[in-house]
Amino acid sequence: MFRGLITFLLCLPFTAQAFYQWQGGDSSIELRGLVRATSVVANNANDKVLFAKDKILTGGGFGRLMFDVQTSGLSFEVHAVQSVIDTALRTGGTQTGLAIEIERSDTLHWRFANDHADLVLDRLNVQFSGDNINIKLGRQAINLAATFYFTPNDFFAPFAAQTFYRTYKPGVDAARLDWQWGELSQLSIYTVLNYPTDLTHSGNRQTAPDWSETSILARASTLIDSFELAILLGQDHGDDIVGLDFQGELFDWLGVRGEGHLRFPDEQGQSRDTKFSLGLEHRFENTLTLRIEQFYQRSGASNEQDYLLNNQANTNTFYLAKNYTALGASYEVTPLLNSDAVWIYNYLDGSNLWALYATYSLSDESELSMSVNLSVGDQPENGTLNSEFGSYPKSVNVEYRIYF
Repeated sequence: MFRGLITFLLCLPFTAQAFYQWQGGDSSIELRGLVRATSVVANNANDKVLFAKDKILTGGGFGRLMFDVQTSGLSFEVHAVQSVIDTALRTGGTQTGLAIEIERSDTLHWRFANDHADLVLDRLNVQFSGDNINIKLGRQAINLAATFYFTPNDFFAPFAAQTFYRTYKPGVDAARLDWQWGELSQLSIYTVLNYPTDLTHSGNRQTAPDWSETSILARASTLIDSFELAILLGQDHGDDIVGLDFQGELFDWLGVRGEGHLRFPDEQGQSRDTKFSLGLEHRFENTLTLRIEQFYQRSGASNEQDYLLNNQANTNTFYLAKNYTALGASYEVTPLLNSDAVWIYNYLDGSNLWALYATYSLSDESELSMSVNLSVGDQPENGTLNSEFGSYPKSVNVEYRIYF
């Protein structure tokens, strides 16, 4: 059914136009949309404990309706996302590199059509803007990342290193205050609600927050010469956090990015954790960009037998071991065709992952993308991981997107 639906959508002669837009004086209203049709072919590891099927041939559709209202000093943002996908695409969790569960209230999440269809309000917020201050309340995307692949400071719905389509970051229930205390300096305070896991709900989260686990973080940043420097302080899920991040350019040709933090657990018996990522990049005149990033986490597993336990204890990370390297490249093949690639290496078990991605612009408002993931490593046995990336599926994904 899904393959036939996707084939039909790809063959439709779409003509993209502005959906709705109005502007008068200091006020404006804009209604935009995005439709995605995707097809997936995946070959899972031959382990019935972790994967119900060895092979997956499926697909789905996604629709995002975006409503923005702006007045003098106030703005409102609403994103409603409708998805129709095979339940096989929801399984696997971080062990397949698909996604981390988003910690937000399940009140605005509805599932129907035999668990194939989901409707969720991904963003619902109001923002007040003054001369030097901005306040945003409600469900919103919060991005604390400075590095590109490994983002240890991005605590809320982070992207995996092999995720190339990052146009819309998932929203979380939060309050944010930004105060520009200098021309090139800013203080940001984030309060993000935590919702305990509840598998009886559509989004696997409870509707009421656990106030004791509320995250409160403050980030102060300033620009020194060509470098942005920032300090991060606060609490995440009750743990004390002390972090920093920086990004800038050396010698007018070498980009440098870094971020990391110390975590001091509030529970007895847990050890202090350290996570840090450092990246270098350079963009050539022919549009080729090369990147390398090194990632370390103290809480990572010391041997393969600790993988499952480590994964359960660290819900906000895709990575199970201590040390990783990512080598990446992007290149504009033609003005209409862009390509990306990343290779991720796990130093503990020697497994690695190749992720290749390309997008082709079909028109001003539509594009076709293709991604390929190739995993290399020892296969799991009876639910036991013998290597991290060896448990990832080999997959090919083709997606058509149209914006209106």
